[in-house]
Amino acid sequence: MRARNPINLRRPWLAIPLALLVLLWAADRLFPLPLPEDDLARVVLAEDGTPLWRFADAEGVWRYPIRQEEVSPFYLQALLTYEDRWFYRHPGVNPLALARAAWLNLSGGRVLSGGSTLSMQVARLLDPHPRTLTGKLRQLWRTAQLEWHLSKDEILALYLNRAPFGGTLQGVAAASWAYLGKPPSQLTRAEAALLAVLPQAPSRLRPDRHPGRAQAARDKVLRRLARFGVWPEGAVTEAIEEPVLLAPRQEPSLAPLLARRLNRPGSPPLIRTTLDAALQRRLEDLLMGWRARLPERTSAAILVVEHESMAVRAYLGSVDIADEKRFGHVDMVQSLRSPGSTLKPFLYGMALDAGLIHSESLLQDVPRRYGDYRPGNFAAGFIGPVSASEALGMSLNLPAVQLLEAYGPKRFAGELRNVGVPLALPAAAEPNLALILGGAGSRLEELVSGYSAFARAGRVARLRLQPGDALQERRLLSPGAAWIVRRILSGQARPDRDPLARLTQRPVLAWKTGTSYGFRDAWAIGVGPRHLIGVWIGRPDGTPVPGQFGLASAAPLLLQVHDLLVNRDAQRGLAPPADPQPVEVGVAAICWPLGQPMARDDPNCRRQRFAWTLEGTTPPTLMAADQPLGLGLRQRLWTNAQGQQVASDCPGATARELVLWPAPLDPWLPRRERRSARLPALSPSCPPRLPPPAAPLSIVGVREGDLVRRPSASTEPLRLTLSALGGSGRRWWFLDGVPLLSTAPDERFEQALRRSGRHQLSVLDEGGETARLEFSVSD
Repeated sequence: MRARNPINLRRPWLAIPLALLVLLWAADRLFPLPLPEDDLARVVLAEDGTPLWRFADAEGVWRYPIRQEEVSPFYLQALLTYEDRWFYRHPGVNPLALARAAWLNLSGGRVLSGGSTLSMQVARLLDPHPRTLTGKLRQLWRTAQLEWHLSKDEILALYLNRAPFGGTLQGVAAASWAYLGKPPSQLTRAEAALLAVLPQAPSRLRPDRHPGRAQAARDKVLRRLARFGVWPEGAVTEAIEEPVLLAPRQEPSLAPLLARRLNRPGSPPLIRTTLDAALQRRLEDLLMGWRARLPERTSAAILVVEHESMAVRAYLGSVDIADEKRFGHVDMVQSLRSPGSTLKPFLYGMALDAGLIHSESLLQDVPRRYGDYRPGNFAAGFIGPVSASEALGMSLNLPAVQLLEAYGPKRFAGELRNVGVPLALPAAAEPNLALILGGAGSRLEELVSGYSAFARAGRVARLRLQPGDALQERRLLSPGAAWIVRRILSGQARPDRDPLARLTQRPVLAWKTGTSYGFRDAWAIGVGPRHLIGVWIGRPDGTPVPGQFGLASAAPLLLQVHDLLVNRDAQRGLAPPADPQPVEVGVAAICWPLGQPMARDDPNCRRQRFAWTLEGTTPPTLMAADQPLGLGLRQRLWTNAQGQQVASDCPGATARELVLWPAPLDPWLPRRERRSARLPALSPSCPPRLPPPAAPLSIVGVREGDLVRRPSASTEPLRLTLSALGGSGRRWWFLDGVPLLSTAPDERFEQALRRSGRHQLSVLDEGGETARLEFSVSD
């Protein structure tokens, strides 16, 4: 005989709860709890947790995720006392509270009390339902699921992050920042009570619109806290006396372009940055004030980096993201632009380390020709002999090109790329001499990163946008070369005359400007006591803006940002850090034109200067690659007893060495320093065997010092007919440092002069010889 089931025969009542459990399990599987998933709502935070920008979800709601331990105990006490005193004791539904609410509502003839627990409110937030009997049963079912699957703290966390606070705000953290401008951890008792009651009627009690209603509801919560003895009577009385005074609600609206950059797929709900919210706000206000000073459709970008940590403290990618005419949606911190002259400090530092120059090495600011490339100066004219520090300080183009020619364009570009400052070139193009004048592409963030070498003892470090970003750095320069370049850029190029003096002083702002070809980009990059500052101004679409250049456009904004940072440091009691002279940096008295030490009374010491040196080395003057043969600095000759130049085999000939200036500098030297004045006269009786002298290159059509006037009552520009005599081969002409054209040896041309004032006219021939003169145009 088959055995009977003991449960069915002996304990049939056990089948009923078992069946209920199975049904509940099946219902839970068929209708799972709708726990919130990633709805793409994001908040971008400053380093201190201040919201900078928010990305709302599909319904336009933004929230600031928060943990229970990050909320003020005052708020938790007010919330639980007012909403659900038995939250941690009931199973999700409080029968006593429901019965009490039903009695009050029936006896009053209207709804006076709800009776919903926090768990029930969370259930309604997760699964909204109508206020009907069916809806209430649905709410009770979701509440049971909550208590089944989650702990009490997890349920409370859902309420803290999902409770409605009016408009598009959800969660106590979003409400605390929007209404009070502070994190929820810093809520006072009055503020905690206010935020505890707002979700009851978020639209009717919005404190920015209905402060009277909000204060009455808050005071009701405070009195309940006093009645139950949660807070002392005295503290509650003080809280009640505190008025509800709120500015209109503001949603986070700082650093929008950085926020967009960091809001990548898979980003966490809270995107943390290294930004300083107060500094970001001040600079955005400053830049908005500058908008009226900028030409139409012109934008600007500012980047501020703390160079010790390389943390980005302010990031402004455009003037205003909402300004469509200025292409405000384009992030100019990341955009590829021509860097102009901002690369020059890197070259001078590399040349110092390579032993090509010291700080006072003689360079040549004269017209030069490099195949089809004929660079000119941004400012008017050429200067002639300049030191390396002067050439960098004045941002002269020709000395920089001379230096890059000696250092090597490929080597220069390769070393920058190795430390994270790549230079973008057209397809299939190779680095060339135009690099140093902006003939490549770079980004503001890369340039600012590169300038960290001058603040971090020669090491270039990558920018850190988020606290979790590692500090990565590579060496570009020696500490000594970086220190010398920084001194030059800060206007302290000349060392103390005492070679034994060691300088330990506070750093000041070292800065460099740049202007790209056609006035498309104006740059200014500075190295301050604690911060790197990068400024770019221009049109994002690349349209030229005549008259816009680094010194006039970007530098004033840079200096204003620097002053703001210095004042902030002073208010915080922060003194500028020391800037000691590195041990490898020394001082040497050198003489031009050789660029090396010699006795001051030596006749070949034509000008004495004091230079910063590395490891005690004093490189000789760097000669240009196209220096004419036979016209070097040292010239060996023979003289007789009368000091006349003779042939080496003449009776009584005495050998001597004469140091001369580089031949291309001759037109810019005083007459007593030119080769014709320094070389001894030829002996008529025993002259040296010299090649027949070529006619010197000279300009025809205007003379040195001429004052040329326009014809009276004429509106046409003044025209000069110009040509050159002497020299060899084709001629290349420059007016005020700007290349004009090339001509055949006997060719004439007309040049229109539209600007009054002083002008400098220069000509260069195929042999490297130059001629120069200055004249003035008057109306």
